[in-house]
Amino acid sequence: MSPLFFLMLYTVIANGDSISMSPVASPSPSPRPLLISPTSPAYPPMAEDENNAPAPSPSYPPVDISQGIKAAYWPSFNGLDPSSIDTSYFTHIYYAFLPLDPVSFKLNVTPFHQEMIPEFIATLRSRNPPAKVLLSIGGADPNQTYYFSIMSTTNQTRAVFINSTIEVGRKYGFDGLDLDWEFPANDQEMINFALLLEEWQQALVDEAATSGKPHLLLTSAVYYSSMFTTYGVPRSYPVKAMNNFLDWINPMCYDYHGSWQNFTGPNAALFDPYSNLSTTHGVGSWIEAGVPPEKIVMGLPLYGRTWKLKDPNVSGIGAEAVGVGPGDGVLSYSEIVEFNSENKGTVYFDGESVSYYSVVGDSWVGYDDTMSVYWKIRFARSQGLGGYFFWAIGQDNDWTMSRLASNSWDYK
Repeated sequence: MSPLFFLMLYTVIANGDSISMSPVASPSPSPRPLLISPTSPAYPPMAEDENNAPAPSPSYPPVDISQGIKAAYWPSFNGLDPSSIDTSYFTHIYYAFLPLDPVSFKLNVTPFHQEMIPEFIATLRSRNPPAKVLLSIGGADPNQTYYFSIMSTTNQTRAVFINSTIEVGRKYGFDGLDLDWEFPANDQEMINFALLLEEWQQALVDEAATSGKPHLLLTSAVYYSSMFTTYGVPRSYPVKAMNNFLDWINPMCYDYHGSWQNFTGPNAALFDPYSNLSTTHGVGSWIEAGVPPEKIVMGLPLYGRTWKLKDPNVSGIGAEAVGVGPGDGVLSYSEIVEFNSENKGTVYFDGESVSYYSVVGDSWVGYDDTMSVYWKIRFARSQGLGGYFFWAIGQDNDWTMSRLASNSWDYK
């Protein structure tokens, strides 16, 4: 492990919880060979997030993080039976996704979801321990992004949407609601986003008072950073409204690099000395913007990004690529384990970014494994974050990463 990694990690955690730097604090390494990467070539000029200022290092009062949120999104379309979910590793599980209807602005509960949701909730409630279940709305579909932008423009359309979410949430017995709007595109949409949260929270308060039922949680999946320098015009999230009206936020700390670029890079780097595409920068930006750390639930990917190398002999992070790799650019963690095993892949742990990559011929896979997830969880604890979530449950390999994250969070 590189000295730079230890220096950077020590800097991050020095004022957080007292993490031992002795070897006993680390998890057992993967049975596959862990090689220190040779010196990586410099990253090519970044096409996005070119402001290379260091990640903010805010100070804040210590908070009690003895308990936390251990969450995961469950895509209803992925085929994983709810009865297969081991709830001992999770406190909250998100049902993903219900779409917004573009005409009525109500949730579109299709016959598929009408059948799937009751089974999902009943199964998770019957487990020991039971997990709280939240309904996630929207997702990465560009159509949904557009529908949100239209729905949020007036109080009338916002009210229709809000009332529909509460009706569906109560009908099926969800514990909360989650907005996955990817992403508000400009300052006006950010203003509408804030108005939506304010009106939504007030409706939840009123409904709970009227029904006598527990107040539904309200959360939101958000961009990894509080500020955008990509995907349109520069803009920032309405942090004051988010603090006032959301129970917590889920920054999606992944997809920093992918096959849309012509060079390899970590899918979810903890550190990046060359750009702001890192989890330390993203989480730091939210805290610097004023979000209390305990309201930040950090995202972790259970998948990796793949490329086809231009030259198999030049295979470090930042190596030139000429297209997508295995899995059409994406492999789940379980598929990566199988791919590396079947092809005798050479596995590297990169201490600079705190990430893994493997190389098989001209195939390059960037992903998280045991050591990188361990240090990310310890980073989250050191910063007093409220917890973490995975995208997505069902992509793990026999619960390896879910178990490791849960145990690492509980480690004192």
